[in-house]
Amino acid sequence: MNIKPCKIEGLWIIEPRVFGDERGYFFESFRMDLFRKTTGFQGDFVQDNESLSSKGVLRGLHFQMPPMAQAKLVRVVQGAVLDVVVDIRKSSPTYGQFEIVKLDAQSKNIFFVPEGFAHGFQTLEDNTIFQYKCSNYYSKEHEMGLQWNDPTLNIPWIPDNYIISEKDHHQSAFENFETVFD
Repeated sequence: MNIKPCKIEGLWIIEPRVFGDERGYFFESFRMDLFRKTTGFQGDFVQDNESLSSKGVLRGLHFQMPPMAQAKLVRVVQGAVLDVVVDIRKSSPTYGQFEIVKLDAQSKNIFFVPEGFAHGFQTLEDNTIFQYKCSNYYSKEHEMGLQWNDPTLNIPWIPDNYIISEKDHHQSAFENFETVFD
């Protein structure tokens, strides 16, 4: 397992070692001991989520406010996504910047997103299955989001006939957002 930092501090890509033969393949998708040693993450993952989406679905940019903030460990089981996170930590030198990672079933890469980031993804294939571990439980009253197409952020989503929930059409503009993350 290879765990590599991204350009924005706190974000990590996990590249599992995949062992394949005529039967198929095997890989460790997660090992807490190696993950903690490399990233310094000291939390626990308490909830697993999974979504199925058709091509062009765009979900996000979501996060939860403290005390229910979540770190996420995300991966694609089937299909492919463009995974996007925005740094919303006010003391971070990369505040307001984004990181984009392509995740797909073929590479089996995993993306770690700590607390203090808004997260979203766009599906690139039909029948994409997206899984993620969360370090805290879902809490509707702590849930927030940023506009996926905010002109201040200027995220280069892949042009498509986006399929977006009504909720995601009405998220906060970044310029009006006041973060509580340090």
